[in-house]
Amino acid sequence: MGRTPGDMSAPTGVADKLWFKYMLSCGAATCAELVTYPLDLTKTRLQIQGEAAEKKPAPSGRPPLYRGFLRTAGGVVREEGVLRLWQGVTPAIYRHLIYSGVRMNGYEWLRDRVSRPGQPLPVWQAALAGLAAGGLGQLLASPADLVKVQMQTEGRRRLLGLQPRVKNAAHAFRQIVRRGGVRALWKGCVPNVQRSALVNLGDLTTYDSVKARLVRGTALGDGPVTHFLASVASGLVSATLGTPADVVKTRVMNQPTDSRGRGTLYRNSVDCFVRLVREEGLLAMYKGFVPCWMRMAPWSLTFWFTYENLRRVCGTGTF
Repeated sequence: MGRTPGDMSAPTGVADKLWFKYMLSCGAATCAELVTYPLDLTKTRLQIQGEAAEKKPAPSGRPPLYRGFLRTAGGVVREEGVLRLWQGVTPAIYRHLIYSGVRMNGYEWLRDRVSRPGQPLPVWQAALAGLAAGGLGQLLASPADLVKVQMQTEGRRRLLGLQPRVKNAAHAFRQIVRRGGVRALWKGCVPNVQRSALVNLGDLTTYDSVKARLVRGTALGDGPVTHFLASVASGLVSATLGTPADVVKTRVMNQPTDSRGRGTLYRNSVDCFVRLVREEGLLAMYKGFVPCWMRMAPWSLTFWFTYENLRRVCGTGTF
């Protein structure tokens, strides 16, 4: 077992340097993203069903094709090909090179300076640290997330008979800047940051708190079973807290823009939330919850298992 959180007197080497742990967190996040990305794409396709842009009849005369998680995923494979389940994975990985590195190391840095040596961080302090680290990480990584969402919806647009907007990640970045300037890269930033803050409130706080109490209160120790239980709990709490904000974020980021880079469907995240509830019902806030949870659970499991073992192999103290 590595250093106890909050033990600032333990000797440190390269393996305990911030930049090294940053690299480990990015590597673990990339692994988790590649494994679970098809679930993220399916979730996004579910969330955009019902928005104004899709209520117009397609030129082919066909109604919207997907309803439900399995039918949506199956439809993507059947109509677009298996590889389309990973459409947009490149900017998703770019995002994690910033987002996961900042959120993980920001949280750990805050925790180690606030917690008492040998004692778990109080839940309310862990929650604040998770909110702050997750919000900052997403603020910095928001442009990559915007490109990812737009690329995820391209196959759906083609099936509806709409003109494709982007060809690849680089083209998407250029198109966004050309139409609305650099500032447009942060379209949907507010709901994005809100969503990530809530997700990290659930993920980091739950994992850290559950793990600490299992290590200290049971005979499981700091091993795979503890990591598994803590990651499953964190995935469920993250999905419950983050899905409503995730739906709003997806709608705002996916909407078309005018010549000045302003959204044509929603004025802001509040307007999107109000219209979504009024036009589609309160349960619309949990569209894509099942794939969201089904993704967050294996994502958390893959990430935490990979991250903890990378730290162990490299001689870094456990999280």
